[in-house]
Amino acid sequence: MKKDIHPTYFPEAKITCACGHVFVMGATRPEMEVEICSQCHPFYTGKEKIIDTARRIDKYQTKLQKSSVLQASGAGKKTARSRKVQKSSKQVLRASGTSPSSKKRTSKGTEKK
Repeated sequence: MKKDIHPTYFPEAKITCACGHVFVMGATRPEMEVEICSQCHPFYTGKEKIIDTARRIDKYQTKLQKSSVLQASGAGKKTARSRKVQKSSKQVLRASGTSPSSKKRTSKGTEKK
């Protein structure tokens, strides 16, 4: 076995959980802090505990509330988008000075009024 390639081993390392439980075991660091342990893990305790370090659950719940409000009011992405398309097509027709019903094409491709 090569010398000086392995980390230092601490047989009495102190591990502290976010719930407050402290236990001693062997590790490569003298002290460690963990977010969850066997005293507070839902699998071992049978209790539901939500651990959200990146606020993902809060972000999802706010997004869900916004979408339910939009659905309740009847305004959705598709209707807003279709309104924009309708407005833009009307603006284009007004700018060109024509309306869709004012000009009719004949079978030869010439225009009649």
